[in-house]
Amino acid sequence: MDLTSRLSELEELVRDAKSMPLSSSALVNRDEVLDLIEALKTSLPDEIKQARWVVKDREELLAKARRDAEAMVEQARAEQLRLASHEAVMQRAKDEAERILQEAEDDARKLRLEAEDYVDAKLAQLEGTLQKILEEMIASNDGLSRTIDQVVGGREKLRGVAASLGGIGPELHLPEEDEEA
Repeated sequence: MDLTSRLSELEELVRDAKSMPLSSSALVNRDEVLDLIEALKTSLPDEIKQARWVVKDREELLAKARRDAEAMVEQARAEQLRLASHEAVMQRAKDEAERILQEAEDDARKLRLEAEDYVDAKLAQLEGTLQKILEEMIASNDGLSRTIDQVVGGREKLRGVAASLGGIGPELHLPEEDEEA
């Protein structure tokens, strides 16, 4: 029998005891009460052992729960640090990528401007050369025109001389411009 049932038995014994007239006292069988008290004493150590075991088990369970909770908190902190570190690495990588991209765009812009300047300089140089060639061609054309004018003038003179010589001497024959030129 357990402690609770023995206490219930003792309570029932006191309740069922005969009351003394004109008093709140009751008559109980001394031997029965003493037997119950002895049974309670003997079962008490078992009950106390069980209670101590329950308390000890509860304390161990609480300690384990605390250790588990502390481990979970520590693990969460480590994960938080890892994520924060990962996030910082990602931010640094993003910043570095943006810096490299900006640098590449700046270099491309600089190269494009240098290429445009180079092409413009070469085109200006070509323009100057072509202008010089054109001027030389115009000068050559003017020289050729003067030479043609001199040749035409010389031929006309020769025709005039030949006509004035008329019948004196051998006949001078000048080819016409259209003849076998």
